[in-house]
Amino acid sequence: MKAQLEQLFYFGLGSALLAKEKLEKAGESAGIFREENDRKARDFFEQAIAKGSEERLQLKENIKEMLKEAIDELGLATRADVDSLRAELEKLRQGQS
Repeated sequence: MKAQLEQLFYFGLGSALLAKEKLEKAGESAGIFREENDRKARDFFEQAIAKGSEERLQLKENIKEMLKEAIDELGLATRADVDSLRAELEKLRQGQS
């Protein structure tokens, strides 16, 4: 009877230790899995930011182009036109002095 109790005790202890080892391995696997997911999430976030930045620049260029076309269609003066007129006006003023 004593031998059977001893075997039962060792069986329980061995089972508990095996379960502990399996849980530790599962925890390590989960940790590795979590780290991999974290890395993937960071990569996705960085890619999304880069893509958003590229799209922002493209959108800005598209808006500029549309504004230039609208200015041309409406016949509005550009900064270069106004600067040119200012320079001519200044020349005329200096000529009258």
